[in-house]
Amino acid sequence: MSFTHAGRTLRKVAVIGSGQIGPDIALYFTKVLSPFGVQTVVVDVSEAALAAGKAKLEKKIAKGVESAAFTAEQQTQMLGAVTWTNDYQKLAGADLVVEAATENKDLKGKIFAQVEALVAADAILCSNSSHLEPEVIFAATKTKGRTAVVHYFFPAERNLMVEVVPGAETSAATKAWLLSFYEAIGKVPIPVKSRYGYALDPVFEGLFYACALLAEAGVASTKQIDVVCKKTFKMGIGSFTAMNLTGGNPITAVGLDNYTSKINAWYRTPQSLKDKVAKKENWDVAARGEVVDVPEALAAQIRDDLLGAYFGICGEIVDAGLVSIADFNMGLDIALDMKPAFAFMNEMGTSKALALVAAYAKKHAGFPVPKCIEALGKTNTPFEVPVVLREDRSGIAVLTIRRPKVLNALDQGVFAEIQKRFEQCDRDPNVKGIVLTGFGKKAFVSGADVNFLAKIDSIAMGEQTSRTSQVCVDAVQAVKKPTVAALNGLAFGGGIETAMACEARIATKGLKVLAGQPEANLGIIPGAGGTVRLPRLVGIERAAEMLRTCRPIGSEKAKTYGLIREEVEGDLVGRAVQLCLDMANGTAPRSRMAEGPMSNVPASLPAVEIGHLSKKVDEILCKAILGAAKLPLAAAIPFEAKCFGEVCGTKDMRIGVDNFIKNGPKVKAAFVHG
Repeated sequence: MSFTHAGRTLRKVAVIGSGQIGPDIALYFTKVLSPFGVQTVVVDVSEAALAAGKAKLEKKIAKGVESAAFTAEQQTQMLGAVTWTNDYQKLAGADLVVEAATENKDLKGKIFAQVEALVAADAILCSNSSHLEPEVIFAATKTKGRTAVVHYFFPAERNLMVEVVPGAETSAATKAWLLSFYEAIGKVPIPVKSRYGYALDPVFEGLFYACALLAEAGVASTKQIDVVCKKTFKMGIGSFTAMNLTGGNPITAVGLDNYTSKINAWYRTPQSLKDKVAKKENWDVAARGEVVDVPEALAAQIRDDLLGAYFGICGEIVDAGLVSIADFNMGLDIALDMKPAFAFMNEMGTSKALALVAAYAKKHAGFPVPKCIEALGKTNTPFEVPVVLREDRSGIAVLTIRRPKVLNALDQGVFAEIQKRFEQCDRDPNVKGIVLTGFGKKAFVSGADVNFLAKIDSIAMGEQTSRTSQVCVDAVQAVKKPTVAALNGLAFGGGIETAMACEARIATKGLKVLAGQPEANLGIIPGAGGTVRLPRLVGIERAAEMLRTCRPIGSEKAKTYGLIREEVEGDLVGRAVQLCLDMANGTAPRSRMAEGPMSNVPASLPAVEIGHLSKKVDEILCKAILGAAKLPLAAAIPFEAKCFGEVCGTKDMRIGVDNFIKNGPKVKAAFVHG
């Protein structure tokens, strides 16, 4: 058995190093690859490290069974697919190797000299380094084209982020495969150019350094600084606590000293950190439940200082051309679990952000004011931080909705960005057609962000909210060029509504759950065209059942219903691009939605069992379905918005939305049917 992706087959993967992060990398590999029969081998020269790593992996899987994340069968399968050994000969036959040994260039070089002699010539060799440039790690490697750094983040089995750092001689094919492979197995990879520390560690360590400087200057205690840091950046923990939990003092001490020569003169290892490393001590931080008093004036001083440092550090990395703003912003959010810098600067105003950076630079020699912040801050212009990314392939614009933390959920900003991208592509003479897809393998779009619904306080506001979304989705349908939605995973709510505005839809084969309109669970009805387009695609009765019961359908049924054109095995987006080209060239049929009223509209809908759902909402939903079917498309869409507004005047809408926000989707709302 094996796992094949983008022309490369994996039968065995190897992790070298059973220390702090190696077992977690192995855990993730066995979780996603053992169902395909792929074996994971963990190699370490230390028997003690192997025993500790094995125990760590087994404990985490056992906890997963307790929490119902894994079944007992999955536990057996995952554990059975991992081998722990000190025998490097066991690497023979590995198709992918990830080295996770100590951060030492000589050790890493020695390891890869052994590895290269044991594995096939086409095996990919990666280092989970946190700082060292790939050119340094693989200096003695004979076939550098198949090498790269893949930097995981703590904890590696749960943190989705991976920095993919190619060296100067890494082949474009290796880089492309690693990026697509990690996306395919559920990670969130970003490409980063080679420089010591890459893109994200200088932020983690630089912000810690800024905190340490404040403490050394006697501005506040480490406890106080840690509390303000956590609150300012909306982090789960502050910088000092993060150092304690990750055991990061030693590696950060080395990293900061190297940044001095490799990035800029501001960076250095502070004396307080040197002392902690020498004494093997942790930082003084608040105990669990301890309340730390920080007077507001002091908190403001700490906050402004740290913001100036944070924005400046991030701006320098963009100036250096290491990473795109979109990738970097997402990386900060996912890898470091902190409020991302560029969205943060947009929120407060880039002019204020520039002032904070300039003030910090004035106090700290060697700290630069980044050109990217200076350029926009002078006119208070926001950064462009796209979440709908465009890649052109053979004249087809591939648009990818990328919001992995929320399974690509839509809010009003994303709706507007989709509209903007489709209109740009429609005007672009080099674009023959458009493919719309979602990032990752779980979701095309998981639905709309529910939080904005809580802000609706009137019928009029409800109608306007619906119209705002509809205008964006209508812009998708207005494109005259061929448009194909490539449904890579579940498409719920606003996701399937947007996909239905495309001319054609295809989906990954074998999805048990693909499309659904779950709005009635929240005490609302679809508001982005769902009651209008779904009946026109699958028929009124089938659409009504889906809309009124909230029951989703899988890809096979979606094809039977006519909601999708094809189920696709393998490269879904590649097939969507080809279909779009064929439609543009006239070798595949076009299927634009008819703009007139539907024919043979029944006077009423068949009875269906709606269970706990609101009878009042169902009444309005039925009115929306039947009323829209009798109208031309252009009039049916705003009719749905009026019905959406009407729903927003019900008690059940408030009950449903409040219940979802407080309790999540698994708890049924106690509707009063009014």
